[in-house]
Amino acid sequence: MQQAPFHQLPDDPLTPASAFFVQADDGKRLRLAHWKTDSDYVQGSILLFPGRTEYVEKYAPVARRLTDAGYHVLAIDWRGQGLSDRLQDDPLPGHVDKFSDYQRDVRKLVAAAQDADLPRPWHLLAHSMGGCIGLAALHHGLPVTSAVFSAPMWGINLHRFSRGPALSLSYLASRVGRGGLAVPGSGSAMSTYALDEGFNTNLLTHDIDEWARLAREAAHWPELTIGGASFHWVGEALTECARIERLGSPDLPALVTLGSEEKIVQPQAIHDRVAKWPNAELMMVSGAKHEVMLETPDLREQFFKATLAHFRAHAS
Repeated sequence: MQQAPFHQLPDDPLTPASAFFVQADDGKRLRLAHWKTDSDYVQGSILLFPGRTEYVEKYAPVARRLTDAGYHVLAIDWRGQGLSDRLQDDPLPGHVDKFSDYQRDVRKLVAAAQDADLPRPWHLLAHSMGGCIGLAALHHGLPVTSAVFSAPMWGINLHRFSRGPALSLSYLASRVGRGGLAVPGSGSAMSTYALDEGFNTNLLTHDIDEWARLAREAAHWPELTIGGASFHWVGEALTECARIERLGSPDLPALVTLGSEEKIVQPQAIHDRVAKWPNAELMMVSGAKHEVMLETPDLREQFFKATLAHFRAHAS
């Protein structure tokens, strides 16, 4: 374990995380961040699985809300993003060799949590792509007592394309040596979303302060950011979504949240999964976009109240 940087904006009053590097079993270096609770009544620990394009600093306000409630929080930069190892010479496209490689990252996160003796019970909080990785991890025996999913990527909104043609295009690009290039329409090939998109047309949040924070972070720390998804990532992600669609549902209580204005992941895939998951509850968040944890204060509070109630109800 090696100490790692954790960035903060100059006016940020939040307590920084303790960040460190670990090495996955294939040699890839990963950055983890641990926020400790100061509460006298420790409730357990939360394993935080971020989404595509994200980095641990983005979740500092989320971690503050959770640590105030008595939880330790351990988050990860997935391989290919944040300060974890990038996977190709061009560091900007979001890329992965195999989607199953993210499970290597999960195993190292769990090992780090065990080494740190994080207080039990453990819970999963997973957003977007992290929800896809998290559902697969639950099938691999992730040692948590409950899970909360925020807009989980159990299907991808392909807009004008259907899954079949999108897969064919992705694997054709990989076969001709262009799989590492960013897919047009998945985000800028030269910049990251918070700098490339205007607030009025963004698909993430209605909260202008949160949007401004993301833009400031991207401008201050471009090394943390990535842009559009690579052709190969899209093919791997679509294949993984199809694979987990065929799986049964874990024997674990889950709360699944979905904004009514979701346009990034596929809402129908979420409805379908919850319908066949006996211990899962779907909470629709009216008026929310993709990032409910970064939405307006009233919508954020709705999410966190339900999340903390879920964790408390399933503490054993």
